Amino acid sequence: MLSATARPYIEASVPVLREHGLTITKAFYQNMLGSHPELQNLFNMGNQASGVQQQSLASAVFAYAANIDNPAALAPVVKRIVHKHAAVGIKPEHYPIVGEHLLGAIKQVLGDAATDELLAAWGEAYWLLANLLIEEEKTLYATTATTAGALMPLKVARKVFESEHIVSIYLQHPDGRKPGDFLPGQYVSVEMQFDEGRSKQLRQYSLSDSTAAPWWRISIKREQDAGKPQGRLSNWLHDEVEVGDLLQVTPAFGDFVLDPVASEQPLILLSAGIGITPMLSMLNTVRDLAPQRPVFFAHAARSPAWQSHALDLQEAKSRMSSLSTALFYETLEGAHGGIGGVHQGLMDITTLWPQALKTADIYMCGPLGFMQAQRSQLLDAGVDPQRIHREVFGPDLLDHLL
Repeated sequence: MLSATARPYIEASVPVLREHGLTITKAFYQNMLGSHPELQNLFNMGNQASGVQQQSLASAVFAYAANIDNPAALAPVVKRIVHKHAAVGIKPEHYPIVGEHLLGAIKQVLGDAATDELLAAWGEAYWLLANLLIEEEKTLYATTATTAGALMPLKVARKVFESEHIVSIYLQHPDGRKPGDFLPGQYVSVEMQFDEGRSKQLRQYSLSDSTAAPWWRISIKREQDAGKPQGRLSNWLHDEVEVGDLLQVTPAFGDFVLDPVASEQPLILLSAGIGITPMLSMLNTVRDLAPQRPVFFAHAARSPAWQSHALDLQEAKSRMSSLSTALFYETLEGAHGGIGGVHQGLMDITTLWPQALKTADIYMCGPLGFMQAQRSQLLDAGVDPQRIHREVFGPDLLDHLL
């Protein structure tokens, strides 16, 4: 528990962080990665280059300060951070480095306003959170029977181009075994080594097929600007990786998960773009384990040409009499794939399936703007926020806590 001495300084920091948080986190990352370039392996350099990582950390620090006395609000955020840390192999020895540079960045940006008392308060608050994360990560590593940073070699068993822009890679152990168990909605990290092995980068990809399948499948979107850091690994998987190659992959992590047989309530799955991947894992798992459950599947894409995994949707419809689908496109140019339920324009399911909204469990994944719009529509329609579960690709900006 935060001490009575530190509490007023943390509470007083809320408006300061609102104003200067992004500047502080930019300084933090620049200084820390400058002093410890080896830590670049643990960060998505695409998110670093775009500024999303810095903005996400600023949001997290602000949310922590604003909710310091609201552990119920912070608990799901902590759980999500723990899974993301485990996916890249965060270790206890990393936390002193982060703490040093975070306090240093606060001092650098705030100058004389960062008094010794303020820095001491934030040092105390930081270590309260850090020790909690360390313990939770230790528990997660034990639960998954793995160690921080552990990777396993998996063979590319199949490679299927789902559309012009998305490729699926099927992974198995070299002897043909399934890599392990996972929950629908979880993701794995894939390692790419470059500069003749002197550098490496981890990138997370959602598992996109049924938990009952004898493989792991990841589906990757081609990045249009291959020169940017965020396109390097994804486009390498598109262009260079071949059937028979070995990839270094982590166990599955992630707290955005569905238990397909825990409930018989209707299930609504909403996605946009490459956000379809965890939704497909959920859909295909329900198809295999609970095909009688009512499912409402809606997806948004630029056009039918950008629509991926049409065969998955067609197979699910052939095996699930209670499956309804809706596809939303900006333009209808191109073949619709015979899936049905095609609409032009922005997604709005509040008028499409009003009865299902009353009791359904709702899962959604896609770009942040899409997630915010869907959540806002659902709340305006009277949906209980406890029934809305979401995964934002890239760092979550925690807008629901700010």
